[in-house]
Amino acid sequence: MVVVAPLMCFPARLLTLCPSQFWKIAVCKRKTSLPLCGGHFFMSETSMSSADHPSSETDKYKHLQKYFVRRLKATYRRFANIPNYSEVCGRRHVYFIEDDGIYRMEKDHIRPEKVLSLQQAFRKDGKRRFEKNQRVKWIVQRIRLSPREKHLAATLKCPGEEELRCVVVRLDESRFLPLDPQRVVVTLNRVFSFEWATDDVLFYTTLNGLCSNAVFRLDLTSDRNRITPVYKERLPHVFVEVALSRDRQILTINCNSRTSSEVLLSHVTTARLEPFVVQPRQPDLLYHVEHWRQWLIILASTGPGQEYQVVKTPLAEPSMSSWVSLFAPGPGIAVKDMDIVGDHCVLVARAAAGELILMVVPLSQPSGAYVVQLPHWACAIETKRPGSEDQQNVLQLLISSPGRTPVPYCLHPENGCLSSGTGDWSSPETQATFVTTRLEARSQDGTSVPVTLVHTAPVASLSQAPLLVHVYGAYGRDLDMAFCPVKRMLLEQGWALAYCHIRGGGECGLSWQRQARVEGKPEGVEDLRACLLHLFSSGVSSPSLAALTARSAGAVPVGALCNRHPGLVRAAALQAPFLDVLGTMEDPSLPLTLEDREEWGDPVGDPKHRQSIASYCPLHNVTPQDYPSMLLTAYSADPRVPLAGVLKYSECVKKAIRTHRSTNPEPECEPAPNIIVNIQPGANHQGPEDFEQLMEEEALRLAFLYTELGLDPPGPPNRKRRQRL
Repeated sequence: MVVVAPLMCFPARLLTLCPSQFWKIAVCKRKTSLPLCGGHFFMSETSMSSADHPSSETDKYKHLQKYFVRRLKATYRRFANIPNYSEVCGRRHVYFIEDDGIYRMEKDHIRPEKVLSLQQAFRKDGKRRFEKNQRVKWIVQRIRLSPREKHLAATLKCPGEEELRCVVVRLDESRFLPLDPQRVVVTLNRVFSFEWATDDVLFYTTLNGLCSNAVFRLDLTSDRNRITPVYKERLPHVFVEVALSRDRQILTINCNSRTSSEVLLSHVTTARLEPFVVQPRQPDLLYHVEHWRQWLIILASTGPGQEYQVVKTPLAEPSMSSWVSLFAPGPGIAVKDMDIVGDHCVLVARAAAGELILMVVPLSQPSGAYVVQLPHWACAIETKRPGSEDQQNVLQLLISSPGRTPVPYCLHPENGCLSSGTGDWSSPETQATFVTTRLEARSQDGTSVPVTLVHTAPVASLSQAPLLVHVYGAYGRDLDMAFCPVKRMLLEQGWALAYCHIRGGGECGLSWQRQARVEGKPEGVEDLRACLLHLFSSGVSSPSLAALTARSAGAVPVGALCNRHPGLVRAAALQAPFLDVLGTMEDPSLPLTLEDREEWGDPVGDPKHRQSIASYCPLHNVTPQDYPSMLLTAYSADPRVPLAGVLKYSECVKKAIRTHRSTNPEPECEPAPNIIVNIQPGANHQGPEDFEQLMEEEALRLAFLYTELGLDPPGPPNRKRRQRL
């Protein structure tokens, strides 16, 4: 699978851990080969709890929070066994994760054996000293098997910290001795991405703070496990990671900035593994490389309008001068992902109306490209990374929406057959009453902005429904609309969920991001306003029943909208919110400032950039008025969004509300908005990595929303609607 934009680089403010990705990790067992922002945890003898950091501001929600913790846990348990692609299939075994380590099982047997004990792996760790009665939850984040299943490598993480460790374990056909420490061949610190080139050669990148700019090679054939440097990136705003092609023939070193790419590759089936450059970096050229026979299949931003198209070039002549166009999607089609499946290129794309589709391009006859329609409700697709024994001619998919659990599908590109793992599309899950409606709002400059509305009642009956509006609009990243138990619970309680695909995101292609980058950022704010107005005018909810929610950089359009049009929503719930754009971009000592100036601009070196940022920056545009009630969840050691900016913003908003109310006394005015700052310990910009902490945070968010919108919590239908406190 190819990641189709530089936006997936780890350090970005955009990469947040969504509960929809984490919940299944914490509730279920036998999960492995997890996405980087998910994992399993092991509890050692020491622990830190968020309960040790009480906040008096949240006390008014505590009773309701406890109620929602119980409701959430019951909801998560309902979906503990939904389909997932977490197991790793080797030649002889299936590998999976339990609470205390990594296990494997022969494919035709039932009894598993332990491959790695997390307790054993870190028992001799002299760097960490914990207070008495504390526990630490070690998380397995990613697993990779060597080609012939000789070694296993896994990255492990301690919640609340950025550092990752890679543990390499020796495998063989015999059964393991219990907790054999000799199975651990080597432990590598600060590892980010890693792939096996051969059974004895592992390529990996390292993190230095939030920067990944170096590639190393671990050679296990020598007695001393030789480590040699392979590549060093000189540009400070470029992020480096390694990946393996779907057919496991080439290993790529992907060097991506926000606006350009450079890829080096190594042919792992040859004796020489020295990487070579495919195409040197050029401004505004994004490209991503896969392999087919003796050709490279490249997804490159060289199509009409600088959008993605598929090109082909000989492996021996990879540079741009040899690229030949194979397929360019039509107008309004935004490519999201690419896989090479047998002799076909399969593109995951979003059509002009917002629906997800598959586009299949026969590589031997690209003129025969065709479209595979997906269920209308499809909002998210997860493609399976094939194991060594998986069918290379079949693409396995999980399709879901915020309220619909993942449904497995298999695509056979040679005949265009898309079959459901449940037998057909009329499974009980797909017959549920969750409806996906796609709308279009008209922004101030006439641009059509897509809105995805997920609901249960007909649109005509949603005028009194509470509305939770999701937004992001940065780094070319799509909104996460995968299944999430919290969203399912809200839908079952009559909420409507709206996803506003404003400019700056990637839903409508690369140009959609470019239109709201740097000086174009205010366009995204106007898009959000247009989406809200269109929803209300369509009969969906009302400002008094609407709340905004966003994470990280998604807080920028939310904060700007609240400054300009505070009456459009009643509340806003923000996680790890990026609110001081101007102050952050002025400070080059912060970890992401130089890298992020391609997205936000350089207020120090360019007066126009400074003027643009100053016009919308949430912190620098707070004005005396009534704001929506806000819940700001921040993390004390977050390196991506400094806590100081969140605290400064909250104090400015509180002061603005007090000033407004002292100068505009109204005897019968509504109660003052509540501005709540929920500070959690650690560096968890991606969100909680502990299930109990996740439950507490989600429950507080629900308690806040129900209270501020004046709603009763889920209960008997005859209970009356509660007045706003």
